[in-house]
Amino acid sequence: MSTNDGIVPDRRVRSTPLVFAAGAAVGVLGGMIGLGGAEFRLPLLIGLFGFAALAAVILNKAMSLVVVLVALPARLAAVPLVDLGAHWAVVVNLLAGSLLGAWAGASWAVRMRTATLYKVLAALMLLMAAALVLTHTTTIGSLMLPGPAQVLAGVAAGFGIGVVAAIMGVAGGELLIPTIVLLYSVDIKTAGSLSLLVSLPTMLVAFARYSRDDSFAVLGANLRFVTIMIAGSVTGALLGGLLLGVIPDLVLIPALAAVLLISAVKLARHPVPSP
Repeated sequence: MSTNDGIVPDRRVRSTPLVFAAGAAVGVLGGMIGLGGAEFRLPLLIGLFGFAALAAVILNKAMSLVVVLVALPARLAAVPLVDLGAHWAVVVNLLAGSLLGAWAGASWAVRMRTATLYKVLAALMLLMAAALVLTHTTTIGSLMLPGPAQVLAGVAAGFGIGVVAAIMGVAGGELLIPTIVLLYSVDIKTAGSLSLLVSLPTMLVAFARYSRDDSFAVLGANLRFVTIMIAGSVTGALLGGLLLGVIPDLVLIPALAAVLLISAVKLARHPVPSP
């Protein structure tokens, strides 16, 4: 790591074209599978741009938040708010757990030793790879749980997803969408929109918790970097949406899962500088 201690990227890799291209690549990958792609951005922030683990998570969370805000109007156009209103109980149920999980996850992240955080991120990257494969290669049924059991399962699932999303700095759609389909028998298109309604407040809570830590200064030190990468991510997401279905899932999903697996291995082996 350079002398910036993982707060500012190395000059050699922070050129505007490279930052924009990296953001665009993440956006394209996410757009092709109908998600934000933040799980692909995190290893780039660490491996390519040299941010320390916690700084990368905070930057990833900030960028994910903006991407979700941009995606929300498009989602509401596809699935009107009136239609989503019929499922308000789903959102409330999951938020009851995810808001607590987001605060807890962010609190744990800022207290973890750097070496531990790298390993935790690697393990969560494996979880994302598994969720990606299962969601796109299998038909998700419904558990058909009775009312009280469904509520408890929703709170527990929401808490776990909130923790994962906070620690990785992602929106959590990869986990929320199959959870909504599985627990509440909602069609996958509606589940995608509902996931954003859960993600947004959950991300805001994690963001608020991170803002209380000294590491939050990474945002102020990298506003230009963040702005350029967000612009690239949004541009890439639009392009990825146009490419949706062009590459067969039987080719695309294993390839993206492999990217996540390789990233997980690299994060687990990431060197930690001596204090």
